[in-house]
Amino acid sequence: MKILVINPNISDSVSALIQAEAQRSASPGTEIEVATAPFGVAYIETRFEALVGGYATACLAAERYGSYDGVVVAAFGDPGLQGIKELIDVPAVGLTESSLMTAATLGQRFSIIAISPRIKAWYRETVERSHLASRLASIRALDEPLRDIGSVQQDYSERLKVLCNQVVDDDGADVIIIAGAPLAGLAREIRDELPVPIVDGVASAITQLEGLIRLAPKKASKGSFTQPPVKPNRGLPEPLERLLGRELSGGR
Repeated sequence: MKILVINPNISDSVSALIQAEAQRSASPGTEIEVATAPFGVAYIETRFEALVGGYATACLAAERYGSYDGVVVAAFGDPGLQGIKELIDVPAVGLTESSLMTAATLGQRFSIIAISPRIKAWYRETVERSHLASRLASIRALDEPLRDIGSVQQDYSERLKVLCNQVVDDDGADVIIIAGAPLAGLAREIRDELPVPIVDGVASAITQLEGLIRLAPKKASKGSFTQPPVKPNRGLPEPLERLLGRELSGGR
């Protein structure tokens, strides 16, 4: 089983955190390849940055198509995920989608811990698209400038634990979701210090994707997740153009 994990951010330090947690979460025999966006921003926190990251993710998914059995979009907010599900015929999951599904099985109400106040609106909209907004207790975030996106866990570990306790004590969270690839692996380190379950997006995505790959679901040939229709296009990277020109009946 081969899983392609795409970091829609350009930060190699974040990709290293993703790689480490993905390897810890994967089953024996699962091969993990992490790819970093070749263009975009250091870390996504706005709708526009997500738009750019989604396109970078789609380009990588197309470029490496045929070399993987499933794809993880490794940024909270899942930039580009729904479109990638249309484009490819193997399972694709995102950190938000996987975290929400995990949290929903562990408790009734969940809270999200984020790294930036600006990111909260986009995260809330992502939860709403998943039709789980009624179960969202709160979103709390760090409220100071980040020194280095690759060292957020070390720089703000105590503050992040304070936020985790606040969402339980003040907001009524049954489950905590640690949001964003820069925090990959933190849940594993602090879970014994918190009074409720804590969910990591990378671990959830890898675990769920392995199960989906084993289920071998059929690619939709009707409905909203069928492959995009073949039509004239211009200026697209060749791998993306090739996938968009592929007839559905042709398969992989």
